[in-house]
Amino acid sequence: MTDLWSDRAQAYRASATHAAGEDLDLVVAWSEPGAGVTVLDVASGGGHVARRLRELGAHVVTVDTAPGMEPDVVAPADHLPFADASFDAVACRIAAHHFPDVLAALLEMTRVARHRVVICDNVFVSESSEEADRLRDPSHVRNYGTAEWHSFFELAGLRVAEEAFMVRETGFEDWLARTETPEDDRSRVRELLGDRVRDGRLGLPTVVLKGVKGA
Repeated sequence: MTDLWSDRAQAYRASATHAAGEDLDLVVAWSEPGAGVTVLDVASGGGHVARRLRELGAHVVTVDTAPGMEPDVVAPADHLPFADASFDAVACRIAAHHFPDVLAALLEMTRVARHRVVICDNVFVSESSEEADRLRDPSHVRNYGTAEWHSFFELAGLRVAEEAFMVRETGFEDWLARTETPEDDRSRVRELLGDRVRDGRLGLPTVVLKGVKGA
């Protein structure tokens, strides 16, 4: 999917949904940025997390599988080319649902983190919604429920220290345009999502979790 995501890079850089929001604020705050703090931004995409962290004085390294996203390092989340405990914090926002093995990725993030891992992602709603996500974007693997995320954190050796749930909103047509969903599929996607699409807006249930090591 590397070339696919490189092709989408500008759309994600320009996405208002990705450039701001309560979820972004929490990912940044819970990464605890500041002078001398090192953060790894995994699946950095359009670079919105990294930009905010750098503005607050953190030293940030970005990693993404897509060269077109212009990360500092090109690598997948489940094979991070860094030594153990290389960063004070590791952050990953709105990307884990694309990972082939989300637990393997979380284990890697935990390995390279000294203190904390912050994850933000869309939450599982229903199987019909999952079908809509895959039809809209074939690179979608799966959204996970909050209980599943707690299980992943426990298996990775992380204690959930902070947690928040919210519903992000995005323009439905903008959401389809970002992944260039074929016109022939769009009506089926809307049908599968049902009342999640209202007044041209799509609600995206989202969880943000901060896990800490050694506690």
